[in-house]
Parts: sequence; C-alpha cells; structure tokens
Amino acid sequence: MAFDLKLTACLLLAVFSLAAAADCECQPSDEGHDAAKSRTLKVIAIFCILVGSSAGCAIPSLGRRFPALRPDMSLFFALKAFAAGVILATAFVHILPVSFDKLGSPCLVDGPWRKFPFAGMVAMVSAIGTLIVDTVATGYFHRTDAKRKAAAVADEPADDLEASDEHSHGHAHGMSVMSVAPAGEEDLVRHRVISQVLELGVVVHSLIIGMSLGASDFPSTVRPLVPALTFHQFFEGIGLGGCIVQAKFRVRSVVTMALFFSLTTPAGIAVGIGISSVYDANSPTALVVQGLLEAAAAGILVYMALVDILAEDFMKTKVQSRGRLQLAMNVALLLGAGLMSMIAIWA
Repeated sequence: MAFDLKLTACLLLAVFSLAAAADCECQPSDEGHDAAKSRTLKVIAIFCILVGSSAGCAIPSLGRRFPALRPDMSLFFALKAFAAGVILATAFVHILPVSFDKLGSPCLVDGPWRKFPFAGMVAMVSAIGTLIVDTVATGYFHRTDAKRKAAAVADEPADDLEASDEHSHGHAHGMSVMSVAPAGEEDLVRHRVISQVLELGVVVHSLIIGMSLGASDFPSTVRPLVPALTFHQFFEGIGLGGCIVQAKFRVRSVVTMALFFSLTTPAGIAVGIGISSVYDANSPTALVVQGLLEAAAAGILVYMALVDILAEDFMKTKVQSRGRLQLAMNVALLLGAGLMSMIAIWA
C-alpha cells in the first residue's frame, strides 16, 4: 500500500511538473530580447529577401537572351525539376511540421485542436480543393475559348464561310473543329492555370513566414532566418518563374505576378514589425490561425509540385525518350529537395 501511495505521488508530481512546464512554454520570455537589434536585422532581411525573390523569378525569363533557358530546352526541364524539389521540401519539411506543432501546442488547452490531427486533414482538403480549382478553371477557360471561336465563325461573312466549308467539308463540321482548341493552346491554358494556383499557395506561405520573422524581437531567432529565407524565396521564385514563362502571359502580367511574389514576404515582415509589440506567438488565436494557414499552403504546394510540375514534365515524350535528360531531371529533383531540407536546420 505504501509503495502504491509513493507511486501515485510520483505520477501526480510528474503530471503537475509537465503541466507547469507547458504553462511556462506558453508565457513569453524576455531572455535575449533586443527590439532595436532585431529591427536592424529585419530591415536587412527585407532587402535580401526582395533581391533573392526577384532574382529567382527572373532567371527563367532569361531564355530570350540565353537560348539554353528556353522552355523547350533540357536545362529548363532540369531547372524546373530542381525547383519542384524545393517546393516539395518546403511543404513537407518546413510547412507541415510547423502546422502540426502549432495545432498540437500545449497552449491550446481548449477546443478540439489537440484531439484530432487537423493539420493533416486541412492539408488533404487543401490538396483536393486545389485539384478542383485546377480542373474547373481549366475547363472554364476551354469552354470560354470554344464559345468565342464559335461566335467568331458565326459572324464571318458568307463568302468566308463558303471558303471555310471547302476546307472543313461542311459548315457544321467546321464548327465542331473550331470548337476544339489545338494542342498548343490547351497546353497554354493549363500553364496559365498552374502558374496562378501555384502563386496562390506560395504567396500564402510567404506572407506567413514574413509575419513570423517580423514579429520576433529576438536577434538569435532573426539572424539565421535572413540567409535561410533568402535562399528559400530564391528557389521558390525559380519554380514560379518557370511556370509563368511557360504560361506566356503579356509583359504586364508577368511583371505583376513577379512583383506580387517578390513583395509578399517583405510586406509580411513589415506587418510583423508593426504588430510585434502586441503579437503573442503562443496565444491560442495565433497558433490556430497560423497552423491552419500553414496546413492549407502545404496541401497546395504538394499538389502543385507533384501533379502540375513533376508529372507534367516527367511524362512528356521528349523526356521519356531521352535517358540522359531523365537522369538529369531526377538528380535535379533530389538536389533541390535535399538542399531545401538542409535549410530547415536554420529555419
């Protein structure tokens, strides 16, 4: 009986100790706090990340001056595979673990967050949602293009229609032919949808990491994040820039998308600086919001990397028929995933 009482006392002591430790973790600590020094590092981070993001986005656009970087060249395929590896590692190694950590935090004592793996579920739903948006948007653009072409044929003068009938063996048959977009146009529509959906996922994540960096007033936390996030955004920019180049947008659209991506993380840092005095990273609201958004971003990036970048390129006839290109793309994929995973040591 005495042994049981001692054992019970030890267990209770252990439980109370763990609870106390959890409570301590939820309280902000002032050890190492230096707002002035942190602010200087954040300003440096804004410029470094802006330059890195812009450079990464610009590299795939250099194909006009450097033929080796054109979308139909082997180097471009390898570059995209490398970028896809970076995006995959970002989702699996950087974002998803953070989401599980936030939604499983001991600071969330109320609610269902620690009773169910919401991070995994939200990532799954996000990936499925991305599939739905991807296919619905592609179908919508195809149908709109088909209606536009059908209307253009219907508005042609009679003489032009007769000439068209000679080539299409009948007006009705000519209409059905015109309603189907050529393979090149179908690829163009796919690339445009891919680039826009990918930018959405990347921007969500970039905004979150920017705000997290900007809200921290601990130099020991901010300092290693500056080079890590600069390389992180540089590699993500390469992946996004490659998709934008293949989409063949007008110059204004390309510049707008590139600027939007490049400015998101610096803007997030600026917002984080503004709220750093009142922001509590361990508050239940902050933990839940960040955890859910990170999980959603992870789902989007996993789908885009695997389906719209890797599967799209690896299954092309040009790649399948060339062993050396396949090898180069696989090595580039593993290299990108490996390097991005290593950055998790510091960020």
